[in-house]
Amino acid sequence: MEKYLECGEITRIHGLNGGLVVNHFCDDFETFAELERIYIKSPSGYGEYKVKKISPYKVGALLYLDGVTNADEAMKFRGKILYADRDDLYIDEDSFFIVDLIGLPVYDYETNEKYGVLDEVANYGAQDVYVVKRDGKTVGYVPVVPEFVKEISLDKGIAISPIEGMIE
Repeated sequence: MEKYLECGEITRIHGLNGGLVVNHFCDDFETFAELERIYIKSPSGYGEYKVKKISPYKVGALLYLDGVTNADEAMKFRGKILYADRDDLYIDEDSFFIVDLIGLPVYDYETNEKYGVLDEVANYGAQDVYVVKRDGKTVGYVPVVPEFVKEISLDKGIAISPIEGMIE
């Protein structure tokens, strides 16, 4: 499992005091706002930055980092992907990080027939949808609801109970 998880992208600067506008990738703003440090990947590894302040801003967040005090310094961060240390993020015991699910086998809950692997988690508005692929081709879209997704195990995979036509 990866130690650092993508948690946002800096889209632009805000004001003259080093503010950074962030499109966060967390399920909710509160999860992102609880971070006390973030990381930015470089060729030499992950650089750690202490968070001074995070506040809601339009549909994203406004981030202030220690040591970034003006627009010139902030511009260096524009377009950068932000990472969080897995240990700094709290999730419920029965929840998973999407990055950990990608590549897991997807199989029938009753017959154990393997349909393929989870290639992507998409969201078309109502809820997340698992995109299942086999041999490089999409074979199904599974809404992430208890009716269809029966069991998730990082060791075994994702057990589903599809309706007719859901999986090719």
